[in-house]
Amino acid sequence: QDTSRTIDLTVPALDVWERIRRGYAIPNLNTPLVDKWTRYYASHPEAMQRMASRAGKYLYYIVEEINRRGLPTELALLPFVESAYNPVAYSSAKASGLWQFIPSTGKMYGLEENWWHEDRRDILVSTRAAVKYLKDLNEMFNGDWLMAIAAYNSGPGRVQKAINANIELGLKTDF
Repeated sequence: QDTSRTIDLTVPALDVWERIRRGYAIPNLNTPLVDKWTRYYASHPEAMQRMASRAGKYLYYIVEEINRRGLPTELALLPFVESAYNPVAYSSAKASGLWQFIPSTGKMYGLEENWWHEDRRDILVSTRAAVKYLKDLNEMFNGDWLMAIAAYNSGPGRVQKAINANIELGLKTDF
């Protein structure tokens, strides 16, 4: 089903969701894997509603930070995938918070953690760090947002290693 619609940029956005949509800048990736996850999310409307409800508490601030740094607004949706917009999410890889920073990356981006306080779970501080990290990854991968997002998820070293392996094999190095 085609759910696209024309956006009239001459009138103000009705809500934060419209602001996000107006700022889309990352090319669509049409692959079987993307189709699989699109079907998955579409078939779980109750989970999407729960995540959207949680996101409502933080989304305006996150979109403001992303806009302030000039990044594509769809990056505000990354916490849907990373943490289901749960600020206290914790993974088996010890990633924590809305943006799922692992301790070492969190430390690199100034996120402190001790017995008293955990910046990775602080929405304001972790969002500023995530936006900075995403911007750095985008620069590292020559403006390729898809590579930057892959590096955000799996680490820049792993993505660079895959690129180098493909270069050696004479294969493509993009998505």
